[in-house]
Amino acid sequence: MVSEKSCGIVLINRGGGTAQGSEKPKFLLLHYPQGHWDFPKGHTEAGEDESATARRELIEETGIIDVKFYDGFCEKIHYFFKQDGKLMSKNVIFFLAETNTAEVKLSHEHKGFEWLAYEEARKKLTFNDSRKVLEKVWKYLGGRG
Repeated sequence: MVSEKSCGIVLINRGGGTAQGSEKPKFLLLHYPQGHWDFPKGHTEAGEDESATARRELIEETGIIDVKFYDGFCEKIHYFFKQDGKLMSKNVIFFLAETNTAEVKLSHEHKGFEWLAYEEARKKLTFNDSRKVLEKVWKYLGGRG
């Protein structure tokens, strides 16, 4: 079995652009070509630590560079999937970060994005594991952002 590791960011925005005037956070979700909605994430590269991977992937996928990580939030998920007929094992580490940038410059890897309030984001996320990560973020933020 092949094993993969990815890192990503649950990114929030409290104002500006599509989240303008919002006191409650809006969460960034990306629409992947395969049809699912999820957080920005990607594979680790040699010599890169987990938070550096998450930051690099966010920049590559969205063009957003101004992010501030929340200390103390790191959530890991694990799942299996099939790729080219092979069973794959994947670990994903998610960090929580905030930005003041609402403008997203999508990479070729995605076909859309949305900044959504908690309940909307929870409904839009495709995978249960991602919903659980979002729920843990919401609890970490005190249930009100």
